[in-house]
Amino acid sequence: MGSEGMPVENTDKVLDLAMRRGEVKGEKEGPEAGKPAPTASKPSRPDPEVAEKAARRKFAAEYKLQILRKADVCNDGELGALLRREGLYYSHLTDWRRQRERVELEALAPKKRGRKAGEPNPLAKRVAELERENRQLLRRLQKAEVIIDVQKKMLVSWGSS
Repeated sequence: MGSEGMPVENTDKVLDLAMRRGEVKGEKEGPEAGKPAPTASKPSRPDPEVAEKAARRKFAAEYKLQILRKADVCNDGELGALLRREGLYYSHLTDWRRQRERVELEALAPKKRGRKAGEPNPLAKRVAELERENRQLLRRLQKAEVIIDVQKKMLVSWGSS
């Protein structure tokens, strides 16, 4: 974002247009400095060196602890200077302090003794379902065998009379 809340690429376009009209004199600042302004006949293409999506910043744990130690000893005005110098926001400090407290609490918490619980077998649920279905089918088979035995006995008893 630019200084007026306008995206940087829009700010560059406005500056180029103003320079062509003669409203603004001087050169651009930043990476575009020294380059000629694009002409109307030549369509401007996006700069291939600029990533379309900015990469998220990642901070090492040592760096976070170092900044937190410095922030903890800062006086009123020094904290803002530290954050500006490091290019950080106050919310970074808040998040990092919470993370530090969580880790300290976990370190002080009593550890569970004994063997660690292993990962459950991903097929265990399916095996249990199949075993239950197998038991149901065995019960149905036993009932069917009883019915067939009764029918055989009735057929034999009717046939002999």
